[in-house]
Amino acid sequence: MRIITIANQKGGVGKTTTAINLATALSAIGERVLLVDLDPQGNASTGLGIDRRDRRSSSYDVVTGALTVSAAAVDTVVPDLAIVASTLDLLGVEMEIAGAPDRVLRLRKALRSDRAVAERWTYVLIDCPPSLNLLTLNSMAAADSVLVPLQCEFFALEGLSQLLETVDEVRRTINPALAIQGIVMTMYDGRNNLANQVVDDVRAHLGDKVYRTIIPRNVRVSEAPSYGKPAILYDLKCSGSQAYLQLASEVIRQERKLRAA
Repeated sequence: MRIITIANQKGGVGKTTTAINLATALSAIGERVLLVDLDPQGNASTGLGIDRRDRRSSSYDVVTGALTVSAAAVDTVVPDLAIVASTLDLLGVEMEIAGAPDRVLRLRKALRSDRAVAERWTYVLIDCPPSLNLLTLNSMAAADSVLVPLQCEFFALEGLSQLLETVDEVRRTINPALAIQGIVMTMYDGRNNLANQVVDDVRAHLGDKVYRTIIPRNVRVSEAPSYGKPAILYDLKCSGSQAYLQLASEVIRQERKLRAA
């Protein structure tokens, strides 16, 4: 089982879209995937067709210890893809657990102590809130690696440096095994010279940490969540869906190299 957290403290970079569609793409190529929605906005849950009125269990229950991960997980419209949904209860969870000695380890303990998790799923993806808060720290403490969606825009590198500093701090203090899974460039518009410059700058700074696959701006990808479907189910042939399938293949190849090393 591999646990990957998808994080960027900057909003609007395609983080949740990446979480939904990477999870779907991994399941489409034969993996069994669990998506943990750790964002109080709950957009990943909505994007996978889980109506707010039907969320009887959630990641809030997992973080507070009321339910195990496997008990909180529900199936989605995608075969071999389950989700631990999010509810607005998560907005208050930081205050509830702030005084607990294990406050940053709640999710890690929940995932690692539930034997059914490793038996049922080969990948666990965690969708974080767009901030560096206690929920994001929980996700990094629980994860093997961090995947960072990065929008192809001028200020991209500024936010990235702060996130990488946080990853380093988590590695030093909480989770020594935490690695950077990779940087995926999102919302790319090839007609925009600035977008090309940003991609070149990020590759110059981070080299092979940047995935070859670039996620383009795509109307069909933007439309899909309103229908409660990942883009790959909504329109498999659109450029965005094809890019996420390529990204999933790249992630799998990367994992195989790590296991062989």
